[in-house]
Amino acid sequence: MLRWLLLLVILMPAVEIAVFIWIGGYIGPWWVGILIVLTGVIGLWLARKQGIETLRKTQVDMNRGYAPNAYVFDGLCILLGSVALLSPGFVTDLFGFCLLIPFTRVPFRNMFHNLAIKWSSKGNFKFYRW
Repeated sequence: MLRWLLLLVILMPAVEIAVFIWIGGYIGPWWVGILIVLTGVIGLWLARKQGIETLRKTQVDMNRGYAPNAYVFDGLCILLGSVALLSPGFVTDLFGFCLLIPFTRVPFRNMFHNLAIKWSSKGNFKFYRW
């Protein structure tokens, strides 16, 4: 897992720079800068909206006595999507928007849920019930 993370940290900036140069050749460097700021602002607005909605749904479920399992992973996706949108780049922005939009978030939420189950069965971390 650490190898993949290291590879991602090394390759991601190179991919982002290549995409900046490629898109900048078509639309110009000023528009690239404007698009980076615009996607960041729109992304943060969407992250705030989705985060508040997820928190509200979590509170409703907890008040009814249900465990908010799906909303915990929704919150994780929203957090990761927000972090991806804060880093400049079009590839990370695309990934961030996929994590923030509810219908594109579902596969990621399921992936994180399955990963948590896999890790907990191996003993990497444990779930505690209240």
